[in-house]
Amino acid sequence: MAKILIVGCGAIGYELATTLVEAGHDVTGLKRSPPPSSREKFTYFRADIASPADLKTLDKDFEHVFFIVSADSRHDNSYHDIYETGIDNLLNRFAQAGCKAPWIFVSSTSVYGQSKGEWVDEDSVTTPSKNTSLKIVQAEQKLVAQNPANVVVRFSGIYGPGREYLLRMAKQTPSIQQNPPYYTNRIHQRDCVGILAYLLQQRLSGISLQQCYLASDDDPAPSWEVMTWLSEEMRCNPPVAKMIEGDCDMNKRCRNDRLKNLGYSFIYPDYKTGYSELINQQGRG
Repeated sequence: MAKILIVGCGAIGYELATTLVEAGHDVTGLKRSPPPSSREKFTYFRADIASPADLKTLDKDFEHVFFIVSADSRHDNSYHDIYETGIDNLLNRFAQAGCKAPWIFVSSTSVYGQSKGEWVDEDSVTTPSKNTSLKIVQAEQKLVAQNPANVVVRFSGIYGPGREYLLRMAKQTPSIQQNPPYYTNRIHQRDCVGILAYLLQQRLSGISLQQCYLASDDDPAPSWEVMTWLSEEMRCNPPVAKMIEGDCDMNKRCRNDRLKNLGYSFIYPDYKTGYSELINQQGRG
């Protein structure tokens, strides 16, 4: 059994906490606004990581830390509060306590700035055009420099129950870039949880982890292909093609070889597997 802190206990953090508790671990979920009463088998700790005062009573003896925090908005200030101030506050708290627990830090494939449909992996250059994504890159670099045992996991676009933006979009006869193809990369929420739990399991088994893993399914597909398929499955009007001149802000294809070579098997290896389930749950048009 390990004592684990999950910083950010939203949908993914909550499911991860539940999974790890069921595996026999002692889990604390740090959340800015936890439920007023909870019957969960893990403990909530109320804190805003941007406030050092909120962290003064946080336990000092965690053995593993997950960081799964999302910005409140796309404004620079929100990213600064999380990826600079918040992380610094946590690192300072643990340093003062002598806690050297390794982190698994959830990042994003938005750190890649490639725009011509290139394939990217963990070793590809991370030069995003957006300042918010640059703050995530800087947080990655800080954590890896702070402790070589810290691991970065870059998730692509997350979908699943409660994350059904593409299904809503497909119903609105959207205008979608067809040529040149604009590639989309995604990962089901259940695979996000599965990957994080798997990485911890490997670490506890004595397996040496690499410092970065790109977590995306097996099928980076053109947006036109995805939306056309969704419209057919949902029996609604097909998308309308639009032409785009020049490069997009981000247009790349994500490789997951490193994660699969470690032994992880995706629950939802492609968009059709995952979205078929969501469509069936909602009922077809």
